[in-house]
Amino acid sequence: MKKKILFSAVVLLALGGLAACGNKKEKASSSKDPGDVNVWVQFSDETAEGKAWQEIVDNFNEENKGKYKVTTEFIPRSGSGGGYEDKVNAAITTNTLPDVITVDGPNTAAYAKSGVLAPLDDYLKDADMDDVLDSIKQQGTYDGKFYAFGFSESSVGIYYNKKMFKEAGIDEASLPTLDKPWDWTEFKEISETLHKKNKGPVFDMQIANKDEMLTYGYTPFVWSNDGSIVNKEGTEAEGHFNSKDTVEALEFIQELVKKDYVPVTPIEKGFETGKYPMYLSGSWTMADLEANYKDIDYGILPYPVSDKTKKLVSPTGSWALGMTNNTKKKEAAAAFILYATNTESSKIMSLGNSVLPIRNSTIDLIKDEVPEGMKMLMEQNQKSGHARPVVVAYPQVSRAFQQAIQDITFYDENPDVQKVADARAKEMQQAIDASLKK
Repeated sequence: MKKKILFSAVVLLALGGLAACGNKKEKASSSKDPGDVNVWVQFSDETAEGKAWQEIVDNFNEENKGKYKVTTEFIPRSGSGGGYEDKVNAAITTNTLPDVITVDGPNTAAYAKSGVLAPLDDYLKDADMDDVLDSIKQQGTYDGKFYAFGFSESSVGIYYNKKMFKEAGIDEASLPTLDKPWDWTEFKEISETLHKKNKGPVFDMQIANKDEMLTYGYTPFVWSNDGSIVNKEGTEAEGHFNSKDTVEALEFIQELVKKDYVPVTPIEKGFETGKYPMYLSGSWTMADLEANYKDIDYGILPYPVSDKTKKLVSPTGSWALGMTNNTKKKEAAAAFILYATNTESSKIMSLGNSVLPIRNSTIDLIKDEVPEGMKMLMEQNQKSGHARPVVVAYPQVSRAFQQAIQDITFYDENPDVQKVADARAKEMQQAIDASLKK
């Protein structure tokens, strides 16, 4: 996840009709050396992520000199999510993929089902998978096999303005913790206190984004109430997205809007400029605040939890490494994937790119080197991280979820949340059924 969470809707466009590509005669990778591994990544070499990545690659090449050598092709994504995906999809159609590609976590199922990725299970014996966060394993697994190994992680929390909380009479000692988060009722009470002081909206939930942030940031409310988007197999949305538990979570979100706690069209940079005391966002916002809004004294709170379950759930998900079925260098490709996701490489990526680690051991290594907000998000991931649904039709399912959120924000036109959920669940189901038939 990045500052702007991009939606990889293009994946199924190419993959839907390309499952047969895996049956074509496999082409060798561009290099004839069985130890050379070609990797495509979705970022520029000039970014912080690119520089951290190159350090990892250089370390791998040095440690495996004479045996393996990794070469990276940097293919930045465009603002709409194209660029990288366009090239990957073109390579799928021409059967010219490299040995390893990066995959946006939620799209793992589509790539796996279509035969683009090869399972990694046979190469994980020395990967210490017990050390890997559950969310990374969940995100990378499809139909019982592990296809994509996340090399960084992400999360979201509630940023709060310490000065505005104090001015509203909210005692710092009363704030929630990971072990004792606010429940929804308590959160509404705090929002009302802030609303009276602020005389207007108090919590920018990024509803106006109308993009993947809605799915990424809002699904934890559903999961906290024991609701779901789809079943575990990723084959059913009806009976899940429109279940009683899910609808109750959507009603909670709608109530925040109805009570004017959450602005539907928020002021741009409203939290950063002191207009709103709360903001739903991820770790990337810390860098922006530190660089451009030093006057804002802030902290990060955990998600509020369902009154019914008291269960803390937080969102996760980022880019992962997958070995393509094209490669004739599986041992070398797998060796690099495991190296790029080990404890030390995770440390390099996390500190170099200000992203969250994928391993408990890395968290232990760096917890004293990062800001308090980053530490809180890392611990939240360990305690409650939950990947987005693993479903082949993820782009369509996510889009229907986003539209459901947009629907319920217009509460005068859509007062019946159950009706909205029924309609969007049907839309999800149709997309799932169509994807499974291909």
